[in-house]
Amino acid sequence: MENIDKRELITNYCRQFKTAGINANIDQIICKAESRGCGFWEFTLELLAAEAQHRHLNEVKRRFKATRLPEKCNLDEYDYSFDNGLHKTRISQLRELGWLDQLFNLMLMGPSGVGKSFLAAGLCADAVKGGYKAYFRTMEEILNILKMKDFTRTAMADYKRLLKANLIVIDDIMLFPVDKNQAVAFFHFINQLYENTAFIITTNKMPAEWAKMLDDEVLATALLDRLLYHCEVVNLTGKSYRMKNRKSFFEHEN
Repeated sequence: MENIDKRELITNYCRQFKTAGINANIDQIICKAESRGCGFWEFTLELLAAEAQHRHLNEVKRRFKATRLPEKCNLDEYDYSFDNGLHKTRISQLRELGWLDQLFNLMLMGPSGVGKSFLAAGLCADAVKGGYKAYFRTMEEILNILKMKDFTRTAMADYKRLLKANLIVIDDIMLFPVDKNQAVAFFHFINQLYENTAFIITTNKMPAEWAKMLDDEVLATALLDRLLYHCEVVNLTGKSYRMKNRKSFFEHEN
């Protein structure tokens, strides 16, 4: 049987058994095996390793897609020349994810543009790479999920996904006032998860201002009680990174 026929048969079998990793790497593995004169055990192991790696990468891609991270979220590209009060050593400690294993929360506080969302998204990305179920949502998105979960399959699927999370980033919490029904639903959501899920909260509001955003001091106190229990509060300072590095449409004049 010609090699081209054998290759076609292998491709068909790979499709039948859904082993795309083997199919994509078979030529390279065969060439490598022939040049090294490896035995059947080693050759079989190479095939299975290729399939395992392919499935792992696909799983990571799937989890990153579900996480809904911003486009720029790689902390390897963190600009340490930008002074927001957070030292490199502390960022390195946060990236070790020990706080996540201990179910600690992080509250990143500070004015707009000091890197809260970038840091939160970067830590979320590190968690996904580490095999955790981690998701990035704005508070507005979470409120919409809670509102629509009983009406649409998409919202319910996202809601169930969040219930199984190891880590949830809630970006821009309390940026806008929240009505009573949404505030109550949000509290129940946090209350349901806070002992089993770690949170990263980004906010430009001091905890004392949350009561005003929720229009309910008792509810705000109860919410903060759960989020600040086992929580590291990180205060970021400085001027906006975006304003400092903003681009102009007009060319600079000489």
